[in-house]
Amino acid sequence: MTHATNPADLGVFDAAALLRTGALSAVELLDACEQRITERNGGPPTFDGAPDAVNAWARLYPDLSREQARAADERLRREGAEAPALCGIPLALKDLYAVAGRPLTASSRVLDGHVPDHDSVAWTRLREAGMVLLGHTHTHEFATSTTTDQVGNPHALEKSAGGSSGGSAAALAAGMVPAALGTDTAGSLRIPAALSGVSSIKPTHGRVPLDGIIPLSPTFDHPGPMARSLADCAALLEVLAAGGAETTPLMPPPAPLTGLRPSAPTDRPLTGMRIALTDRPHKLGVESEIADGLDHAARACAELGAEVVELGAAAGMVSKDYSTLLFSEMTTYHQRFADREADYRPGIREVVEFGRLFTSLEAYLDAQRAHARLTATWEEWFTANEVDVILEPSTPRTSPPRGDGYEQGRIGTGGDPLIRLTALWNATGFPVAAIPAGTGSHSGLPVGISLIAPRGAEARAVRIGTLLQEHALPPQAPTSPVPDADLESQA
Repeated sequence: MTHATNPADLGVFDAAALLRTGALSAVELLDACEQRITERNGGPPTFDGAPDAVNAWARLYPDLSREQARAADERLRREGAEAPALCGIPLALKDLYAVAGRPLTASSRVLDGHVPDHDSVAWTRLREAGMVLLGHTHTHEFATSTTTDQVGNPHALEKSAGGSSGGSAAALAAGMVPAALGTDTAGSLRIPAALSGVSSIKPTHGRVPLDGIIPLSPTFDHPGPMARSLADCAALLEVLAAGGAETTPLMPPPAPLTGLRPSAPTDRPLTGMRIALTDRPHKLGVESEIADGLDHAARACAELGAEVVELGAAAGMVSKDYSTLLFSEMTTYHQRFADREADYRPGIREVVEFGRLFTSLEAYLDAQRAHARLTATWEEWFTANEVDVILEPSTPRTSPPRGDGYEQGRIGTGGDPLIRLTALWNATGFPVAAIPAGTGSHSGLPVGISLIAPRGAEARAVRIGTLLQEHALPPQAPTSPVPDADLESQA
């Protein structure tokens, strides 16, 4: 069947519409994505990657994908309009999400040979909705940092795709897959989305259960969707949240998720919304291109009818408390690999060794109390200032060069600058919708912005972000990491 556009370039909603009408089959869509992977990944998946390769994938599962695509086509024929909206849509899973009978390695040799016997809750929900799993995408080893250096940014292969969900972001940006899952502990959905020019949603903490996902720090870990548009992310989040939130000892589960999609459009669809700019970007420091992207987004909000106000931020996060919680929980998990320390990459081994310093139960409990106070303070700030969402940059800079994220000597050097803006919203558990805001005027690299709402109010942030994309900040088209002539020779 001939299509006016390559099916691999379709977003979730557009592909779903064609699948429903029979104008496109799930097998055809799978074929297009697999061909795109052949053209743009830079060869088969590898552990270390190469300077001239995107290398988004840790592993591909063509046998499973074909089986699931055929099953999706049969389900669409059988159920018609009653079939789930995501039936037949290809998906990438970050290499932290368990799939029964398939390897799960967190992009680390430490877990060579590890094959889980049950699915993660998140994959179970999407599998039951008929999604088609292409494979696992690379993460920064054990999700411990923000660069994912074995992956190249499709916009510039010498640059980082971000992390730790860098493989998922790169696969989306290169048009290899229309939907993906990542995780976010200090910014690992929003940072790669910003650096790679795609969209993501970090849901309220607990919204999507962590069961079956390799942890970094359960206090801060947020599973969530990634796609080329926020509306597509919302379609995944609806399914991920439909089975109910996780009950944790840290915070009560968020209220049920409703109202993700914007209402009927008007000339000024953000009328009645109060959007805050805080002094955090100025105090923390951002590049001029990032500041320009924020200004552009703020003007767009005002033009669409929102009241945009400037306010001082509430209390900042105390890095000592954050580190105490993260490293204490990380160390608890990694103790099981004490006999395989030689298999970590050098920089990750150093992180794991550093984590052993965090063994005080008293310090951990004090940090949890500070964590709860921080969340309450920010929720009171939203209420007192009658703010619907905060608008701020996702990262303080555009994509850095790839290459040094696994080297030793990074501990104690002032922390990771890429999490400067994002980590606070993991500490509060607040939901964040992240979208592209264009490209830098000098670098030509993607710039991203974030919309932050209080716990349980992700629908508010998603609706505003979706309206911004529809009216002022359109999603970026997939980009090719190789010249057009090379693509033509491979077609």
